[in-house]
Amino acid sequence: MPLSEHEQRLLEQLEKQLHEDRRFASSMKGPSGTGRLSTRNIALGILLVIVGLGGLIFGISQHIIIVGVLGFAVMFAGVLLALTKSATGKIGPSNGTGSKSAAKNNSQFLSGLEEKWNQRKRDQSDS
Repeated sequence: MPLSEHEQRLLEQLEKQLHEDRRFASSMKGPSGTGRLSTRNIALGILLVIVGLGGLIFGISQHIIIVGVLGFAVMFAGVLLALTKSATGKIGPSNGTGSKSAAKNNSQFLSGLEEKWNQRKRDQSDS
């Protein structure tokens, strides 16, 4: 279903505002994009989850509440450890060139999409 004239104008205004608003773009990048998940942290986290699960099951089966609570705490710590991002994570390329080439490919992809979008708009305005 094609957009109406009013909707097309609104979409163009939104696109212009998004391209012009650098503060919004920088806030979207945020600190969550920094760092990577560490393979070592993931492995240790999984190990802690398994040990904690064993402690939880043992504590419940033997009616020793403190062991069950400690098992749950160990499981929780394992999940936190596994999901913690580190600046020196080993998942992905080990040198900095991999992220640069990924950013370059992403930029080329986005510019290609933008060119297709502009071509489609030109084709629609011609007809």
